[in-house]
Amino acid sequence: MRPAGADRPAAVRLRTGGPAVSRRTPGPDPETPQGGQGPLHGGPVAGPAGTAGLRTMARADIMNRAKRWVNAKVPYSMSRYWADGYRQDCSGYVSMAWHLPGNEWTGSLAEFGTRIERKDLKPGDILLFHNPDDPSQGSHVTIFGGWADGTHTKYVAYEQAKPHTRRQTTPMAYWNNSSQYQAYRYKALKGVDTAGGQLGGDEGNGFPGAGVFGPGEDNAYVALLGRLLAGYGFDIGGTAGPGSRWGEAHRQATQAFQRAQGWAGAEADGVPGPDTWSLLVNGTGRKAVPAPPAGTAHGAAPPAGTGPAAQPVPTGPRKAAPPAGVPARPGTAPPATAAARKAAPPATAAARKAAPPATTAPRKAAPPAVAATAPAFPGHGHFRPGSSGGHVDTLRRQLVKRGFGRHYSPRPGPRWGDADRRSVEAFQRAQGWRGAGADGYPGPETWRRLFS
Repeated sequence: MRPAGADRPAAVRLRTGGPAVSRRTPGPDPETPQGGQGPLHGGPVAGPAGTAGLRTMARADIMNRAKRWVNAKVPYSMSRYWADGYRQDCSGYVSMAWHLPGNEWTGSLAEFGTRIERKDLKPGDILLFHNPDDPSQGSHVTIFGGWADGTHTKYVAYEQAKPHTRRQTTPMAYWNNSSQYQAYRYKALKGVDTAGGQLGGDEGNGFPGAGVFGPGEDNAYVALLGRLLAGYGFDIGGTAGPGSRWGEAHRQATQAFQRAQGWAGAEADGVPGPDTWSLLVNGTGRKAVPAPPAGTAHGAAPPAGTGPAAQPVPTGPRKAAPPAGVPARPGTAPPATAAARKAAPPATAAARKAAPPATTAPRKAAPPAVAATAPAFPGHGHFRPGSSGGHVDTLRRQLVKRGFGRHYSPRPGPRWGDADRRSVEAFQRAQGWRGAGADGYPGPETWRRLFS
């Protein structure tokens, strides 16, 4: 007689015992069968790779990797492997997002994390349920992307499930077996130092994920966003300060900052993304245009709604206006006051005839920020694994033109691949960006600078 469980795959026979768990009930969650532990790209099962030498990663790194499969709509499979070598099931997806050295399963992922309370969940953490009594029944894992409501009863889940990778609002912790899910944080995480709510790691610049910004969010990232926006002239809270709870003022100020960069439409939706965050923390964004003070030659204070936070900066660089009494440009005198004009005698005809014509210094035109022929940013969706078309070709030609084409030797492939990502990353790093700002995927600011 064959022992109980002998018909199961080797991966699900690794562990037994533990409390009985309720069977799955009908619901919107799909079945998520999974493979076992193994190396990248499949091959003979070599056992767990272990936790020694794990890559140090920021939350932004984890979430950016998680979004790649969402954007690519990676099909679900417990036996197939994506181009990056990770198995296309729920545990392979988390192994990929955490950039583990091999493919893990729900029975081993906990070894790579530290158990935390659900209330402490942050983007990049996971919610894991492993059914040791019958791993093929209900075992599943999701990546926490941020709270979806103020009561913390829903969250944004990134998960690999049939038919393909998805991102959606999910009950805490899942539709079925919710009480069995445990929260874990990657062991080699950098990016957040909870002491004093300060941000650390990745030079403090790692994008924490869009999930930490929105209605009901109250955290250190929201407070930091307010301080950064205020430093650019987009004040949120006045003398009271911006606070750590997200509000409509945060969205409006963020949107004003985005429009000041020359963005519009979906790129100026008022929610920080990696490009917005990179400009803010690196000090490379454009500031608000200061409103004229009350009592100036143009009248009283500007009407409500036209202050610094509501005025976008033009795409071309603008020189600051000179202070009162200083010539506007070399070779010109300051304008005469009304009293001076009244007191000065009119010039006689002879004086006007004898006086040499006034000379003015040549005026230099400010260089445009973007070349006249620069195409508009087509959107993130055109640059993902397997993409092809005119936008990819345009990007490649410009990278080569700017001297960032060495990864295309001898020539690029027909579709977007690692050579494209590494070329874009090299350009981004040349701008002084790091972490999420140099992920190898073009955004609006990368595009603008590339074609400048």
